[in-house]
Formats: sequence, structure tokens, C-alpha cells
Amino acid sequence: MTKSYRDLEIYKESFRLYFEVQKLSKQLPNHETYELASQLRRAADSVVTNIVEGYGRKNYKIEFERFLTFSHASTNEIICHLEKVQILYPTHKIQVEIMLSEYEVLAKKTYRFMKYVEKNWLIAKRKPEIQNL
Repeated sequence: MTKSYRDLEIYKESFRLYFEVQKLSKQLPNHETYELASQLRRAADSVVTNIVEGYGRKNYKIEFERFLTFSHASTNEIICHLEKVQILYPTHKIQVEIMLSEYEVLAKKTYRFMKYVEKNWLIAKRKPEIQNL
């Protein structure tokens, strides 16, 4: 059992990749600062922060699943943005190919974890309230 979101492999990977996206976004042309670069940064941040926020609600299975779904969707969004970068800025081709591969692996891991939570996550049961008679 994990003691913290920091123990989750998907958190560790998304946190590491967040910084890789930051580096890449700073290498894009200035006119992309508030466009594609910004979208990449926000999506990368969304992946990791939704894992954290979802884990904070882990006692509410449906909420946890919902935030993992957001994280997974943001992972797919990053893949789309990276594919755009790959076409628009071929000088970053190798760096982007590596990141694409890593985000595709992360998407699969996140999806598997979502399915694990869906099937196996135990919800803390409340103690029955004592009624005053």
C-alpha cells in the first residue's frame, strides 16, 4: 500500500517529465511562448497535479478515478502537442521522439492504474452513527 502519492510510479514519471517539458518549451521560438509552449507546460502540470489531487481524495473512489481520468487525458493532450512540435520544429525531432515515447508509456501506466483503482480500490467505510433515542 502506498503511503503517499510520491510512492506512485505514475507520479514519479509525470513529475520528471514535467521538467523535461519545461526545458523543451523554453527552446521553442518566442512566438510560441503563449501558444504551443504554454499549452505544453499547462498540460504537463495537469498530468502531475491531477495525480496528486486525486490521491488526496483516495478515500472517495469515484473522485480518485475522476482525477486519474483528467491526468490521463492531459497525457494524451501532451502527446498531441508534441506531435505538433515534431512537425513544426524538426530541429527538436530526437528530443521530441524520446518524450513522445515516454508519454505514451506514461499514458499506458496511468490507464492501467485507473483500471486497478476501478476494480480493486477499497473505500474506507464509515462507522455507523449512533442515534439518540
